[in-house]
Amino acid sequence: MADVRSKAERVFTNYLCYKVDPLWRRLPKDERELGGKEFREAVHGAMGQVAIRAFLTTGFREDIDFFLWVISRDPEPIQELTVNVYHTGLGKYLHMTTSYFAMMRESPYVKEHLHAPAPEPGPCKYLVVYPFIKSREWYLMSFDARQGMMNEHIKVGHEFPSIRINTAYSFGLDDQDFVVAFDTNSLAEFQDLVMRLRETEASRYTVRDTPMIVGVAKSIDDILTSVGA
Repeated sequence: MADVRSKAERVFTNYLCYKVDPLWRRLPKDERELGGKEFREAVHGAMGQVAIRAFLTTGFREDIDFFLWVISRDPEPIQELTVNVYHTGLGKYLHMTTSYFAMMRESPYVKEHLHAPAPEPGPCKYLVVYPFIKSREWYLMSFDARQGMMNEHIKVGHEFPSIRINTAYSFGLDDQDFVVAFDTNSLAEFQDLVMRLRETEASRYTVRDTPMIVGVAKSIDDILTSVGA
């Protein structure tokens, strides 16, 4: 897996969410196996330039079967991966229903902390991803006022040390302000965290924090098995 981490360097990230066309499952087994092999080769072939984690969402959402979390120093390798996936036998039956494009950078509120490290395989079983938009009133406040509210927000997060937040910035790149992803082994604990964050002063300035996408960490082979490849 490519190592794209650097505290001084900003890197690009994209959450590529796919829905499998039902026609795919009606294809002959050998055709599906070949299409899956081509998909695997396209993903593995990109790993010299990008870091990738895969997550299964089947049964959790009707519009997404699985998604790939991709990180790259440059945006073009993400685009190349997407094009190569579409050229595979499986790719011909994939619909990209959601794509969140953003950049990882240091938080202005926690200077010593770099949000969203490269997605190396880890112990966390789930990843919860959602777009996040703050109101214009939030940005018109003084930095000190925002820092005070973020201190409360950060304090709540520290009450759940087993949950890791990954924040990426979409300003000028996509429709949302941020893309937020949480690595966790417990969806119950994550729900507790979200409910606590709703009670903070900063949440008053939230315009949008949906759709909420819950994925179970899987290997590429596991993803292919789940879609019948």
